[in-house]
Amino acid sequence: MDWLSLSLICAFSLATADALGKKYLSGYSTYAILLVRFVVPAVLLVPVLFFVPLPTGLSHEFWLWLLLMIPLEILAMLLYVQAIHEAPLYQTLPYLSFTPVFSIFTGWVTLGETISVQGALGIIFIVIGTYIINLDYRDDKNEVTWLTPFKAITSQRGSQKMLLAAFIYSITAVGSKAAMQYAEPSSFGAIYFVTIATATLLLVAVHRPKTLLILKQNFWPHLLVGVLMAIMVITHFLAIALVEAAYMIAVKRLSLLFGVIYGAWWFHEKGIIKNFSAALLMLVGVAMILIA
Repeated sequence: MDWLSLSLICAFSLATADALGKKYLSGYSTYAILLVRFVVPAVLLVPVLFFVPLPTGLSHEFWLWLLLMIPLEILAMLLYVQAIHEAPLYQTLPYLSFTPVFSIFTGWVTLGETISVQGALGIIFIVIGTYIINLDYRDDKNEVTWLTPFKAITSQRGSQKMLLAAFIYSITAVGSKAAMQYAEPSSFGAIYFVTIATATLLLVAVHRPKTLLILKQNFWPHLLVGVLMAIMVITHFLAIALVEAAYMIAVKRLSLLFGVIYGAWWFHEKGIIKNFSAALLMLVGVAMILIA
C-alpha cells in the first residue's frame, strides 16, 4: 500500500476514534478515557511485535528519549481528550493545526532557524481559519468587535486545552523522531505505544485503581476505539517509512476535516460550511508549513 493511502487511513481512523470516544465515553473520567485510548489499543498492538523485526541492542539514547516523551505524551492525550469531551469538535480539533506553528517558533528560539515566506503564509492561513471558526462567539456582555473571535481562545477551555496539547505534540514530534532513528518504523510504533500504555496503566493503578474496572465494561465501544487507535498507530509509522514525515503529517491532518464532519453529523454542531471552510484553511496552512 502506498504512503498516501496509509496516511488517509491514519487520518480517518484518528477522527473516527475521536468521534466514537465523544459519543460513547462521554460519562467517563479522564483517567478512564486514557485507559481506553492507550491501553486497549496497546493490547491489540502487542501481537504486532511478534511479526515485525524487533531492534536488538537498543542504545541508552533510545530509552532516554522514550523516558522523556512518555509523561509528555500522557499529558498531551489528557488535555486532548478533555478538550474534545468538554467542547464541540469544531472548536477543538482544528487547533491541532498549531502544532507545526509551535514547531517553527521552538526551532527559531532553540536553533535560530528562520521562517520561510511559505511558512509565514501558512501561519497566516491558520490564524485566519481560527478567526473564522470563532466568528459566532459572543462574550459575557454580548459585544462584538473585530477582536471578539480571538477572545474566544482565551475564554473557551476546550480550545485552550487543545492548544496546549498542540504545543506539547510539537515537542514530542521532535522527541519521537529522535528516538525512531534507533529502531525501524515498523516496530517503533508498537514499541512506543505499548510503552506509553504501560506507563498509563501504572499511573492509573497508583492514583485511581478503581478506574481499572472500567475496562470490564462497554466491551464493544472500547474495542472499536482501541482498534481504530491501533490502526492509526500502525499506518502512521508505515507511511512515515515510505515518505518524508512532513508530507505524511500534512495528509494525516485531514483528520481535522473528518472531525468537523463528524461534529455536524453525529453531534448536530451548527455552521458546517463555516467550520469546514475554516478547518480547510488551517489544513492548507499546515501543509504550507510542513512542505516549505
